[in-house]
Amino acid sequence: MATLSSALLFFISAWRAILEMLGWALLAQAALALLAGRARADNLMYQLFALITRGPRHACGKLLPGPRRPWGEGVLCFLLLLVAWLGLAFWRLHLLAS
Repeated sequence: MATLSSALLFFISAWRAILEMLGWALLAQAALALLAGRARADNLMYQLFALITRGPRHACGKLLPGPRRPWGEGVLCFLLLLVAWLGLAFWRLHLLAS
């Protein structure tokens, strides 16, 4: 039972780290988009953050109705990542308390 619990705690911590990294990348991408304006397409750091967040943003874009809206995708993606990150945190606390 102890190995299952420790393996589950590791799994939760690993997923929280991945979600946190994606959240920070989304925030950095948004900040660079505001700072660079139209020149963001030439900004290498913006391109790196866009590459990192492309998959989750695309998946969240499928949830939105109508035409593609990059800001809408980013905000929805960030909110879903935040909810998942917090959910994993509460699950981890529940496991540690029991």
